[in-house]
Formats: sequence, C-alpha cells, structure tokens
Amino acid sequence: MTTETPRTQHAGVDGAAGSNGADEAASRAALEAELDAIESEEWRESLHDVFYRRGPERVAELLADLQIEAQREMAQLPVTSRTPYVNTIPIERQPPYPGNRHIEQRIKSFVRWNAMAMVVDANNRHEGIGGHISTYASAATLYEVGFNHFFRGADDPSGGDLIYIQGHASPGIYARAYLEGRLSEELLFNFRRELADGGGLPSYPHPWLMNHFWKFPTVSMGLAPLMAIYQARFMRYLVDRGLKEPTDAKVWCFIGDGETDEPEALGAISLAARERLDNLIFVINCNLQRLDGPVRGNGQIIQELEAVFRGAGWNVIKVLWGAEWDDLLAKDDDGLLTRRMGQIVDGEYQKYTVAGGAYIREHFYGVDPRLLRMVEHMSDDELWSMRLGGHDPEKVHAAYHAAIRHEGAPTVILA
Repeated sequence: MTTETPRTQHAGVDGAAGSNGADEAASRAALEAELDAIESEEWRESLHDVFYRRGPERVAELLADLQIEAQREMAQLPVTSRTPYVNTIPIERQPPYPGNRHIEQRIKSFVRWNAMAMVVDANNRHEGIGGHISTYASAATLYEVGFNHFFRGADDPSGGDLIYIQGHASPGIYARAYLEGRLSEELLFNFRRELADGGGLPSYPHPWLMNHFWKFPTVSMGLAPLMAIYQARFMRYLVDRGLKEPTDAKVWCFIGDGETDEPEALGAISLAARERLDNLIFVINCNLQRLDGPVRGNGQIIQELEAVFRGAGWNVIKVLWGAEWDDLLAKDDDGLLTRRMGQIVDGEYQKYTVAGGAYIREHFYGVDPRLLRMVEHMSDDELWSMRLGGHDPEKVHAAYHAAIRHEGAPTVILA
C-alpha cells in the first residue's frame, strides 16, 4: 500500500501539470488567434484607405511590391491565379437591371418548355431519334439575358455581334426562334428530320443545311472556342490593316465546362490574350456535366478554369451566387463565409441541392459556431432554397455589362 501511494500521488500531480499545460496552450492559441484577427483587420483597413485615397491601380502596385518582398524573404506565396470563391462583381458594383424580370421569366419558361417538348415529341414519334434537353435547360438564363439585353443584329451600327452557340443547346435556340415567329411549328415537329415533307431542323448548328439561320458549326467538341478566337483575331486584323472601320462588335462563344477538357477548347487562349482581343467573350456554363458523365466531383471546376484563363492573361468574371446570398455576404466582415465557400468541392455542392436545409446547416455551417449564428434566423427550407449557382439574371447581366466594357484583354465568364 505504502509503495503504491507515491506512484498514485505522482500520477495525480502529473495530471494537474498536464491540465495546466493544456490550459496554457489553449490560452496561447486563443491569444495568437486574437492577435491574428487584429493584424488582419489593420491590413484590411490600410488597403481600404489606399483604395479610397489613391484608387485600385495604387492598390495593385502595393500588392505587387509586397509580393516581391515576400519572395525575397522566401515566404510561400499563395496561388494568385485563383480568387476567392465569390462573385467577381459585388452587389454594390452591380448595375441596375434594365428588363422586366417577370416577363423575361415567362418567356424563358416558354422557351425551355418548347425545347423539351420538341425533343420529346420527336422521340415519341420516331424511336431513337435522340436530341439534347439538359444543355439548354441549364444554360437558359445565360442565353436569355444575352438575347434580351446584349446581342446585336446585323442592322446595328456596329455591324452586329457574332454568336457561337453551344451545339447541344440548339433545341432552345429553335424554340426561341419559334416564339419570335422565325420558325414554323411544322419545322419544330420535324426536329432531326431534315428530309421530311415540308423540311425539318438539323440536330446542331449547321450553316450548310440552314444558311439563313446558323452562321457557325459548333457541335464538334472544342472547335467553337478555337474558331471564335481566330474570328476575333481576323476582325481585329482587318481593322489594323485599314480594311474595315473599327467598331465595338463582339464575338461571343458559349461552351460547357465538360467541353474544356477537349484540347482544342483551350489550345489558343494564350493567343487571344497576347493579341489583346477585347472583342472576344467566352461564356462557360459550369453545370458539372460532360457527354460521358459528370465533371470531377472532388475538385472545383470554376477555380480550375479561372487559374487556366487568368494564367494566360484573360479577364475572368465569376458568377457563383444568386441574390439570395447578398445579405449573408454583406455581413461576412471577417471573410469566414467566403473561406468556407472555397473549401467545398463540387460533388459536395451537388449533394447540398438534394439533401435539404438541415443537412446544409449541419455540414456547411455547422463546422463553426460563428457560421451557425449567421443563419440562426433562417429556416431549413430557406437555406435549401438559396441557389447554389450564379444563374441569376441580375448577376449574369452584371457580368455581361462588365465584359463588353473591358479593354485590353479577352473576357471569360464562368457561371
């Protein structure tokens, strides 16, 4: 008994010492976190002060100077080709939306319905005829905002914009043309049956089969971006040689994120940046789909593409979040929500769309009590209804508005 007592007492003393050591470590960590927060806030305030006194150009100069100094100190620099996982254009820099949202929503609904009905009807009457529905359904907002507010026809003083339509979105373009009175109902009934009585509609954009309608063949995966780049370059060449009057005509190219896996899709983007083709705008619909399955779920395709395009010298505009997120992001003074948004991979975001608000509260916000407090006033249904994607007409309009005004480099919009 007596020989065991000192050992037992010694264990008790060690336990107390261990407890004190843990308390000291926790206190030290809390103090360091507090100092980090104060230091970060001081740097942010300094940046804001320079921005408001000297403008964004001076901010960029200072950041470049700091980068040089950090490299001299052999500090590990962050990857600067990727920006935070939020909309590039904040709400305070978002221009007013010029259209009637209610009317535009009804038009878009009609177009999406007619596109789907056309493909389904064709397959009901002719088994195995095929056709694509999801491409236009997922990109309808991107096209409709362009058609309603940005794309200009040949009668415009600029000579008109050139639009490279993503090939598999053709049913939506046909459906819109039908609403405009440019295509007959009979043609829609003969989708993918060009030799039918009365004529029909080809599967994809085909200038040879429909030279009065399509201007560019775009369905060969990866060729549309390549052609758009050289089209924009040739337009600039004609102006530079005095063969054409300069105008603000744009070349728009719509592609999908899966299409960017094709070597041709990204093969000439450095040329576009080197030639400073600010008459060129790419719009990439990041719907996480490709022809043979989903894109990589354990990564972030928008961040991946941003790094590629920014690294090549393009102006990149990200459209990630709808208006439902504006209030939360406005309260994100310390960047906690922004950092959390950047930690989630695409596959997990897809899970959120079907798992419900309770799951989102637990797995997205539940990692930090401060995040939970940000949404404690919201119900699970409200959390679930917040769009995980940037296809909000006002956000898309802001991106297009900025893209057509950017000078000195081509623009890519990732939405």
